[in-house]
Amino acid sequence: MFEEDEKIPPTFLQYAADTLADTNSGLSGAVIVKATGAYAVEYDVTLPHPTYPFEASNKRTALYDNLRAFSGPQQYRIIRELCDHRSFGIKRSPERIELKQRLATRYGHLAEHPSAEVNETLIEETRHWLREYPKALSLYNEAFTKLETGSFHRNLLDDLRLSLEKLLRGIFANEKSLENQIANLGSYIKDKGGSPELANMFLKLVDYYAKFQNTYVKHDDRVNEAEVEFIFEITSSFMKHLIRLQSLSS
Repeated sequence: MFEEDEKIPPTFLQYAADTLADTNSGLSGAVIVKATGAYAVEYDVTLPHPTYPFEASNKRTALYDNLRAFSGPQQYRIIRELCDHRSFGIKRSPERIELKQRLATRYGHLAEHPSAEVNETLIEETRHWLREYPKALSLYNEAFTKLETGSFHRNLLDDLRLSLEKLLRGIFANEKSLENQIANLGSYIKDKGGSPELANMFLKLVDYYAKFQNTYVKHDDRVNEAEVEFIFEITSSFMKHLIRLQSLSS
């Protein structure tokens, strides 16, 4: 838990502002004002720089000053969400990924709605490999958005399952369900140079994965939140390995 008056230290706020409002690759001054202004309306906060152009010497200073106007939990949410602001596009820079990781590690207790913290490097790598499978990537991104907001855990796992299913349909050029793809996986891995032991292990994991989804997701609303992070990461690992096998043998 956090103290009501606890805020993120100025040194970290400056680091966040320098990263998010970087001169060459950061948010523009107009975007900073619009984004922080929306949070100010939501939280009924008065900003030192509510309009653009602003009186601050540069956009990093303007963002820093505006961030200081919010409470600790509000600062945590704003920085986290600005790391993925739509103006940055799909690709997320190493600097912003590192900022989010440090934010969660040091000040995760300030999160208003705590969510699972998955391996962001794995997430980015999986997104990279999924680019050739847009339907699977779209569902994967929807699942990650739900994970970050800490909501809709059952729907989140549904999205992951369907994303994996769409990927397998793309790889095997068929319309089979996840359960009916398991028989194809072993021969696929062996054909791509994988060891028999890995193929057998993979088959077992995917078989239990499908059973987990059927038992706890498709027919039951009671999802154990502690298991969501694990399911997300193992799904990502499945996808990454399968696509790498496909690309390495192309």
